[in-house]
Order: sequence, then structure tokens, then C-alpha cells
Amino acid sequence: MASVETAAEHERILREIESTDTNCIGPTLRSVYDGQEHGLFMEKLDARIRNHDREIEKMCNHHFQGFVDSITELLKVRGEAQKLKNQVTETNRRLQDDGKDLMSSMEELKQCRVQQRNIATTIDKLTHCLPVLEMYSRLQEQMKAKRYYPALCTLEQLEQTCLPRAGQYRFCSIMAENIPKLRIQIRDTAMAQLRDFLESIRKHSDKIGETAIRQAQLQRSLDSSVSPQPRALIGRRSRREAAAGTESDGQGGSPSSEQDSGILDVDEEEEEEVPGAQDLVDFSPVYRCLHIYTVLGLRDVFENYYRKQRRKQARLVLQPHSNMHETLEGYRRYFNQIVGFFVVEDHVLHTTQGLVNRAYVEELWELALSKIIAALRTHSSYCDDPDLVLDLKNLIVLFADTLQGYGFPVSQLFDMLLEMREQYGEILLKRWNITFRQVLDQDNYSPIPVSTEDEFRHYTSQFPLQDPELEKLPFPKKLPFSEFVPKVYCQLKEFIYACLKYSEDLHLSSTEVDDMIRKSTNLLLTRTLSHCLQYGIKKKNVGLAELVQVIINTTHLEQSCHFLEEFISNITNIPPDTVNATKLYGTSTFKDARHAAEAEIYTSLNAKIDQFLQLADYDWMAAVQGGGALTASDYLIDLIAFLKSTFSVFTNLPGKVAQTACMSACKHISTSLMQLLLDPELRQISMGALQQLNADVQECEGFARAGPVAGFQGDTLLLAFSDLRQLLDLFTQWDWSTYLADYGKPTCKYLRVNPHTALALLEKMRETSRKNNVFAQFRKTDRDRQKLIDTVIKQLRNLITQHHA
Repeated sequence: MASVETAAEHERILREIESTDTNCIGPTLRSVYDGQEHGLFMEKLDARIRNHDREIEKMCNHHFQGFVDSITELLKVRGEAQKLKNQVTETNRRLQDDGKDLMSSMEELKQCRVQQRNIATTIDKLTHCLPVLEMYSRLQEQMKAKRYYPALCTLEQLEQTCLPRAGQYRFCSIMAENIPKLRIQIRDTAMAQLRDFLESIRKHSDKIGETAIRQAQLQRSLDSSVSPQPRALIGRRSRREAAAGTESDGQGGSPSSEQDSGILDVDEEEEEEVPGAQDLVDFSPVYRCLHIYTVLGLRDVFENYYRKQRRKQARLVLQPHSNMHETLEGYRRYFNQIVGFFVVEDHVLHTTQGLVNRAYVEELWELALSKIIAALRTHSSYCDDPDLVLDLKNLIVLFADTLQGYGFPVSQLFDMLLEMREQYGEILLKRWNITFRQVLDQDNYSPIPVSTEDEFRHYTSQFPLQDPELEKLPFPKKLPFSEFVPKVYCQLKEFIYACLKYSEDLHLSSTEVDDMIRKSTNLLLTRTLSHCLQYGIKKKNVGLAELVQVIINTTHLEQSCHFLEEFISNITNIPPDTVNATKLYGTSTFKDARHAAEAEIYTSLNAKIDQFLQLADYDWMAAVQGGGALTASDYLIDLIAFLKSTFSVFTNLPGKVAQTACMSACKHISTSLMQLLLDPELRQISMGALQQLNADVQECEGFARAGPVAGFQGDTLLLAFSDLRQLLDLFTQWDWSTYLADYGKPTCKYLRVNPHTALALLEKMRETSRKNNVFAQFRKTDRDRQKLIDTVIKQLRNLITQHHA
């Protein structure tokens, strides 16, 4: 069994040796040497080798003849091959000789082909490089010409398109390295131009605003109805928006203008119309810088910078000069700068896409509006010239209308103008106060003499005199009033005109204008003119004749009030009988002035009477005059003469005024004479003094009976002396029994005699009687008289006590 397995193993090994590469036979042989049957294997190996040798020998014997035949044929071929070799060698020699020219031509062709290929390659490279060089050259030209936005676009195209196509060349690397530097240069240069632009419009905002205001003023003069936006502005705005559209569409476009920043030169004399404010300004630096920063991806940075700088400029523009209120030019310059600022912002708003928005402009306007109103309130409060205030109002209206044409809300400015209306009214009142006082001071308080029809028409054209009887009188004649009346009436109309001027262009209704004028006129009448009249009446050097003329003047002015009402109604087109229409208080004003003049007449007349009475020099201890009537005192005769001459001047006064003055004078004389009798310092009065006083009273009664002033009924004027008359009659007639018996009865003869007055006067007489009769006390008649006086005194005291109880 073991021998079979060994034989099978040796057979396997032999097959493996026969089929295996000699390089890998080592492991097989090793397995043989590791086994125990080495000798047996060697025997099998030898037997196998012998088998193969026999097979080789058989094969060689089978193919030997063919091999010999092949060798024989090979030997024959060698000779033919030698011949062929010689022929080939000869042919090659001849071919080499013949191909030298061809090879030379081929070499030349090869060199041409190489040159053509190099040329084609060069052309291809130049095709990519030349646009780079051309574009870079264009970039340099644009930079040199300061056309920075096109330069930036060229730079963008160079970097994004041309340089990548050109390949890696040294000049391309240099260009690529310079591109960021050029961008920074363009950005900085554009920003520098923007700064120059901002500085330029800050300096020239006055001119820009002046042009815009002049344009608005021209539009107002051409069109009576002010539209929210004037047509000229609309046209100009549409043109600038169209231009801005071409500038702002897309990011690759270029600004329409590459001029330097600043104000464009416009020859106004050669222009048929006022140029638009935006036509004066070259906005290309703004557009250019905006486009550049947009391309650079820095639009937000640019917007923030622009808005910040414009806010700073707004604060500077809105800060008024400290002396702005002194002249209208100061206000005009202030308004021009503000208008110029907002015209620029409005143009930027409508010609750029989002550089400034409506909210930003409205915020700036709200800030400006508050500061403008505060500044105007402060500076206008210093103004005391109504003409300047009126000019300022017109300037503010023009300022508001101009900005309203650009879409800015200006209602607060018109509200402020209504506030200024009160200030304007106060300034007018101060000016008219001075005017009225000058008229009063210059007036001669005499009726106006007119000698011709022209003179008469001149005065009646100034003042509405309605007196048919006066018109019928022949020339020369006198108007009843003095120069004061037509001058004051004309000044009242001038004041109304001044009020009307302020009300113009304030967008007020006719009713509001009418109400405003009437209220201001009422203030003028009730406050200013009233005070001036009081001033004229209270002056120290005003005499009775002047006061009489004042009364006549105020009477005519009072009668002219309804003409003033009609005058206001005519200029405001509001009927005077309109519901809720304010009525003029002129009637009450002139009535009050007339009453004050009347009171002053009474006061002055009484003062003059007092001056005469101070000259009274009664001898209170005078003895009783026997026989013959006593004459009145000299001072009283002079007083009566003065009163007669004075009351003769009162003929032009209203009847009641003259009557009241006359009655007041008589009462004052009576009261003053009564006070002389009852003066506490006067302790003694004789019957002779009472007789002299009685004579003076009779003189006064004669004056009263003569009727110095027409209009008194009967002896009404005598009633002024009735108290004094009854008292003197009681003492001179010594009718005490009647007085004591009838006291308290309506039919009493001495009804106006007060028992206290009678007692005081009787005591003074008793003192006189006692002193005169010190040495005659033993005479019976004197003792009886003394007893009688004491008895009457006692009875009077009892009477007073009874009535008091």
C-alpha cells in the first residue's frame, strides 16, 4: 500500500517538474530530498529522461531530411541575398545622392512650418494680449481725463475678461497687481470730487436758492392761481429725471457729464427765461461717485457718508446770523440758502435710485421747519419796523410757495405768519400812535377855512363830510372841524390798507381777512387813537377853545364810522351786515373821547373859576351899609365877563354840552361861595359881609337870567344859586320865624336851607356880635339882638336834634 502511494507521489513530482518553470522547481526537489525514497525517485527520473531522449531521437530522425533541404536552399539564397544587398546598396547610394536636395528642401519646409506655427501661436497670444494692452491704454487715458466711472468699468472688464484670456505674462501680473491700487485711486478721487461738490453747493446754496425763488416768483406773476407744483418746475423736473434715468439705468452706464463739480456758469442776460435751479448745478460728481461706489460694492458707505455730510450742512444752513433781523437782506440770504439746500436734495431724490429717500428728506425738512420757525420767531420779535415785517412776510410767503412747489409741506409757515400778524399789528399800532400824536401836536384846533371849490373838494375827498347846508354857503367858508379830522380819517384808511397788505397771499378767505382787519382796526380805535385823544385832551396847554374843537372833531369822526365800515366791506367784499361780522367800535371810542373832552371842559372851566375866586377879598367884619344898593365885587364882575366870552365860543358845541358846561360853572360858583361862608377857618361874619355877598350873588343871578347859553327853560339856570339865595335871604331878612315854622314842609320858603348850614353861619355871626358889643353890652338893643341870636341858635339845635331822632 505504501509503495503504491510512493509511486503515485513520484509520478506527481515528475509531472510537476516537467510542467513547472525551472525557477520554481526548488520546492519540488526539496520535497523529494525530504522524503525517504530518494533513490527510488532518481531511478524513476532516469527512466523518464531516457523516454524523452528516445522521443527526441525519433522526432529528429523524422525531420532530418527536411532540415538538410532547408540548409541547402539557405545556401542558395545567400548568394542571391548578396546580389540583392549590392543592388540595394547601389540604389541607396543613388537615392542618397538624389535625396540631398530634397532633404534640404524638406528642412527648409520644416523650418517654415515651425515659423508658421510660431507665428500662429504668436498671433493667437497677441489676439488675447492686445485687448489687454488696448484696454489698459484706454484705462490710462480715462484716468488722465478724469473719467473715473468709465475707467472703473474698463478696469472691471480688464480684470474679469481680458487678463484671464491673456495668460501668465509678466505685464499681466503687473497689471493685476495695479488693479486694486487703481480702484483705491478712483474711489479716493471720486470722493475728493464729491467733497469739492459738497463744499461748492454749500458756498453757492445762496445763489441756487435765489434762482429757485426767482423762478417761483416769475411763475406766480404768470399764473394767478398757484398750483402745488409750478409748470416750469414740472418741466424742468421731468427733463432732469429723464437725464438721470439714462445715468442710473444699470451699473455699466456712465454719467452724462464728466465736468468738474460746482456751479455751472449761466449768462442770465442771454437767457430768455430764468434758468432752473438744478440747471445751475453740475451733479455729475454725485452720480459718478454713486456709480463708482456701487460698482465697488460700497454703496451703503457712500449713502451714509453723503447723508451725514448733508445733515452737517443743513445744521450750518439753518443757523441764522445774529444780526439777521436788522435788514431784509439778512432774511433773504437765510431763505436762499435753505431753498438752495432743499432744491439740491429734491433733485438728488428724483435723479438717483435710493441715495436719498423720501423719509430722509422729510426728516430733514421737519428738522429745518422747526429751526426756521424758532429762528423767525426770535429774530422777528426784535423788529419794530412794520415795513420790514411786511417785506419779511412777503419773503416768507415766497419762500413757502417755492418749497411747496417742490412738494414740501409748508402749512406751519403760514400758521407762523398768522402769529406774526399779531406782532405786525402791535408794531402798526405803535407807528400809528406816533402818527396820531404828531397830527394832534401839529393841529391848530381851528375850523378849516376854504376859499375855493377845489379846496373844498380836496377836503371832502379826504373826509366824507355830509352837510348840505354847508355846501350851499358861499366861499370863503369854514369847515366845522380842524385839520385833525381828515388827517386822522386818512390815517385810519392807511392803517386798514396796511392790514390788508399783510393778509394778502396767506391763503385766507375773504371772511377771515375781513375779520382780521376789523379786529385790528378796533384795536387802533379803542386803544391807540383813544389814548392819543386822551393825551391831546389832557395836555397842560390845552385851552377851552381847543377842547371845544376836540368835541366838534370827535363828533364828526363818530359820524364817519359807518363810512369806515363800508370802506372795509368794499376792499374785502364782505357786506357789513354779514352774520358774525365784527363791528367797529369807533362810535364808542369817539364818544368816550368827547365825554372826556367835555369833562375836561368842565374841569378847566371850574379851574378857571377857582382862579377868579382866589382873587375874592371879602371883608367879613364889614359894617352894614346904610342907603343905596351895593355893587358886585370886582373879581366877580371879571368872572362874569370871562364866562360870557367863553360861552359865546360854545355856539358850535352840541346844545347839551354847552348847557351842561354853563350849569356846571354856575353850580361851581354857588358851591364855592357857599364854601367861603362855611370855611372852618372863618370864625366871624358880619351882616355887612353877607350883604356884599348877597350883591355878588345877585350879579350871578343876573348872568343866569341873561341866558348865556341857549336851550334853558325858564329860570332853570337860577336853580344853581337857589341854595345860596335862600340862605342869604334868610339872614338878610332875618325871617327865622317863617323858617322854623315851615321847616320840613314842601311849601317852605327856605326849603333849600340846611339847618346845619344855618346854625354854623349863625354861630359865626354870634361871635362877631359878641366881640363888637363888649363895650356896648349895657345897651338894651344890642343885648336884645344877642339874646335873639342865642334863642335862634337854641331853636336850631332843637330842630336838628328832633330831625336826627
